[in-house]
Amino acid sequence: MQYGNQSPQLGREPLLASAQNPGISQRLSDSSFASYEQQSSMSHRGLGPNSPSASYASFSSGNRFGPTAQLDTGAQSVQEGALPNGAYANGGIMEDDDDLDDNLHTFTAADKKDLTSPFDIMSWRGWANALTLAVLAGGGIMLFAGYPIISFYYGDDSSSGSSTSGYNIGGVNSSGQYPEIAGMPSLIDSDTPEYAYSRTGFDGNEWTLVFSDEFETDGRTFFEGDDPFWTAMDIHYWATGDLEWYDPSAITTEGGDLLLTMTQEPIHDLNFKSGMLQSWNKMCFNKNAYVEFTASLPGTSGLGGFWPGMWTMGNLGRPGYGASTEGMWPYTYDSCDVGIMENQTWANGTGPSSALTSGSSGGVLSALPGMRTPACTCEGEDHPGPNVNVGRSSPEIDIIEAQLIISEQRGEVSQSFQVAPFDDSYQWNNVSSNFKMYDSDLSYWNTYLGGTYQQAVSSLTRVPTDIYHNQVGTNSQYALFGMEYQAYPDEREKGYITWYSDNTTSWTMYADAVAENNKTQIGRRIIPEEPMALIINLAMSYNFQAVDLDHLTWPNYYRIGYVRVYQRSDKISIGCDPDDHPTADYIANHAAVYANANLTTWAEAGYEFPKNEYKDGC
Repeated sequence: MQYGNQSPQLGREPLLASAQNPGISQRLSDSSFASYEQQSSMSHRGLGPNSPSASYASFSSGNRFGPTAQLDTGAQSVQEGALPNGAYANGGIMEDDDDLDDNLHTFTAADKKDLTSPFDIMSWRGWANALTLAVLAGGGIMLFAGYPIISFYYGDDSSSGSSTSGYNIGGVNSSGQYPEIAGMPSLIDSDTPEYAYSRTGFDGNEWTLVFSDEFETDGRTFFEGDDPFWTAMDIHYWATGDLEWYDPSAITTEGGDLLLTMTQEPIHDLNFKSGMLQSWNKMCFNKNAYVEFTASLPGTSGLGGFWPGMWTMGNLGRPGYGASTEGMWPYTYDSCDVGIMENQTWANGTGPSSALTSGSSGGVLSALPGMRTPACTCEGEDHPGPNVNVGRSSPEIDIIEAQLIISEQRGEVSQSFQVAPFDDSYQWNNVSSNFKMYDSDLSYWNTYLGGTYQQAVSSLTRVPTDIYHNQVGTNSQYALFGMEYQAYPDEREKGYITWYSDNTTSWTMYADAVAENNKTQIGRRIIPEEPMALIINLAMSYNFQAVDLDHLTWPNYYRIGYVRVYQRSDKISIGCDPDDHPTADYIANHAAVYANANLTTWAEAGYEFPKNEYKDGC
């Protein structure tokens, strides 16, 4: 589209044909016109008032190239004289335009040759460019694809319990988070001191740090999704008749500690609020681990009620979610016999006699519903895998459960292995070769052996009084507690569990303490081979010990200084979904069971126990 009577005509459609006249005239300021009127001696590339015979031909030579180089203006000359205002109102292209002949728009034949040089296979600059691009591309691929793949597969031998990497779904974190990214938490807390990166185990071998949390960052929260390794619960732990509601707001970090606070306040029709922290389905360890932590306990050594603990449980059961644990907890069993049956009796309910008469008060030994997924589950039935010939369950090892000796005004911790099926009278085989007690002045047998829902292989150990928060005099000190265990799937009689209290070995149980029992006609209960998660909680229940509500004070605190997990350097296996004991698919296929704490039984969730060879035939 043209504006006005544009003359002279160009040899082809000009590049600036769409430019509007106001845009041209406005480029000249009043001072510019004045300079022309004064016949300035200045010129612009030979064009202007001092070049009376100048023409556009001076820059339209065939020897130049570019979008303005071929403007054909003929020999129209610029007339000498002053330029009155508006002289170029309809004058077409203005002669004194800086853009018409600059090096960006027009160039010489040499310039053109340089810009359009032919491809040269021997060009060092070309090869340098290609190499640079290749290095950048390769680096990006290695960073975002190669490194995660190598990390996952390097030394992967999870089925045998050794040297497993795995830092993603099916690896360390089955909820999908990938913590090994800059700026995100990693398995090893950067605040962990270097001296703690390895230790010598109870077995005399080197153990390597595989997980740590030092809790040095204040103000952390643990609501669902807040943390890659921990989740704070929002449930009532009804299974043990707890008086408190577990609420995520009761857990934070403060002063370099994990802080669990119990308060007296109305919440969900209960009168107390406290906290439970789980690593369920996020951070698990398989077949061996040494778990170490430091703790300061709530209350005093003379007032009963607070029930602080740290314990481990198999990932197929989620603590506090009754439907998930029914038929799973506290089984740790790989045999196919009467031990997998409801009430631990034959199908007709007539025996064995020990199962009918050696329980509490001479009654039935077991009230358990039977093992849900035993080692003889029928082919095609609902089973976690890797095949129906592997017994799957959710065993429990308690690192500590703190209680009080009221008569002595002294605290103690129970350190236990919870098992099913049960020995007669819940009495494990305590011959001297099956255990070791290291200091009989501090440690002694727990008189509680179990009940119809669990058998406890347990010892009690006294703890210092100054570790209690409200203790008169020195208080709020810390004691070191720990537990080391090893399972040997191919030589199960070699397994063991060792507990530590106040930085001292308290006691060890060996695998044969829960070997076969002819009276109840059951096989060996095994040292856990399941992926095990950590649980930290502060509870209160009359089912554990007497609660002195008249004298306890609130708020009260359970502090954890750090948590560190080690494994045998030649048997590292971290993750909640190992190949030989997978859990991810089973959990995903029964999602409601693991998400709804109000479901108390497997049937209530809409499922049936799978058939097995011993009970149903296949």
